[in-house]
Amino acid sequence: MHPAPSVIIFTVLSGLGFGFLALLGIFGAQGMAAFFLWGLGYGLAVAGLVSSTFHLGNPQRALLAFTQWRTSWLSREAWASVVTLLLFAPQALSDWLGLGWGRGFGMAGAAMAVVTVYCTSMIYAQIRAVPRWHHWTVPLVFVAYALSGAMVMGAMRPFAAWALVLLGITLALHWHFGKAAFAKAGATMESATGLGRIGAVSVFEQPHTGGNYLLREMIFVVGRKHADRVRIIAMVCSVMLPALALMLIPGMASVIVAVAFHLLGALAQRWLFFAEAEHVVGLYYGAR
Repeated sequence: MHPAPSVIIFTVLSGLGFGFLALLGIFGAQGMAAFFLWGLGYGLAVAGLVSSTFHLGNPQRALLAFTQWRTSWLSREAWASVVTLLLFAPQALSDWLGLGWGRGFGMAGAAMAVVTVYCTSMIYAQIRAVPRWHHWTVPLVFVAYALSGAMVMGAMRPFAAWALVLLGITLALHWHFGKAAFAKAGATMESATGLGRIGAVSVFEQPHTGGNYLLREMIFVVGRKHADRVRIIAMVCSVMLPALALMLIPGMASVIVAVAFHLLGALAQRWLFFAEAEHVVGLYYGAR
């Protein structure tokens, strides 16, 4: 599929923001540090959510997403994100002003933050027409990125190391199963056109003389050598370089360097996530 920048930014920033908010909800902060840290988490989460509206045909209708929660993972994500941000608000206020309200709101918000990221992942994992997405590794990748990014931002070195290892394993599994997903789904040109009963089918002429939405959004081809290169960038920047930065660089500089590399790796992985998504509609156009 065409990797739209707005959706890439949405999934990366919102995941990182909700992951960091979950970390703050559990462990907390005090005083002005709490003010800035909670503000950073809210800023990332909200910026990611707002960026998603730029991919809508009519962004002013974004509020309609809240009406389809019974059937739509997008709607469930919208509700989950609102509930999460509301739960975190009293916890953030308590940490900032030292009100001593305990960690109840923070713990509940942390659980809902994970639910929100899961709902985001299911927007894609539910789509049977994209076999590479329709797999149990997709929610794991989204949640692992959120948690590992939060640990790196929080400079929780022992936890961050394990979170990064988990992310690396999850990415490897996702890429491994993704390679054979389209073939395993069994979709062919014959099944796409419904003409399999007469034998092998090939494209004599394109269905359209000009471009259309399906060609723009659903059919995108990335060369294998480029995909392999992006995978290396994603793994090295998301996992290896942040771990090395946290181990070898002293003080806050390690956090800044680790977060910068991790963010770069997350953007690379998410670009590839969309670029490699082979939609079965491409068969109808002879593009698979």
